[in-house]
Amino acid sequence: MLTLRKSGERGYADHGWLKSFHSFSFAGYHDPKHMGFGNLRVINEDRIAPGTGFGTHGHRDMEIISYVLTGELAHKDTLGNIKGIPPGDVQRMSAGTGVQHSEFNHAKDETTHFLQIWIEPNVRGIPASYEQKTFAEDAKRGSLRLVASPDGAEGSVTIHADASLYAGLFDGAETASITLNSSRKSYVHLVRGELEVNGQKLVAGDAALLQSESALTLGNGKAAEVLVFDLAA
Repeated sequence: MLTLRKSGERGYADHGWLKSFHSFSFAGYHDPKHMGFGNLRVINEDRIAPGTGFGTHGHRDMEIISYVLTGELAHKDTLGNIKGIPPGDVQRMSAGTGVQHSEFNHAKDETTHFLQIWIEPNVRGIPASYEQKTFAEDAKRGSLRLVASPDGAEGSVTIHADASLYAGLFDGAETASITLNSSRKSYVHLVRGELEVNGQKLVAGDAALLQSESALTLGNGKAAEVLVFDLAA
């Protein structure tokens, strides 16, 4: 079964310095029908205005992934990490027993556009940790590149969760197909462009929720960038 969730159905918050679309209930947006999907809890599409950002705040027992689309995200945390996260990088922070961090856009004239993703961990109370890796565009072109997994397979970042995350870029005749475990859930989030998912057309911000499906086929892309989640049921 494939269920399509349109971009315009997401929650939306405009804080002036921050404009954010919420795929699932978050902060002031609450929809009991969309509290998460499997162990995927948050996908926030955030745009941070130049010279602004999230002040220091805390997290516990959550796997947090940042995926930057344009601009750069400046990260600083109580683990001692001071990092810039550009497009092409995937950042993973395991909040574990607790971590404080801030996220800023220090540019004077460019908005930082990124996805903030939360996945529920399969182990709690672990020491907080941080990881960041670069994934070349060529590795994602016309294919699904594993970027996050429980065991760090294929050079992906390691998450403490029963989930895997793939990223892909598709245009024109480029296609990709993968076999799905029908006892699990899959979530396809189209970051930008247009793409067909198992024959269903998605545009930027749309998502396809798959349950009891055995295969995933992506094609007919138009400047498409997509994230595919393999999730615990």
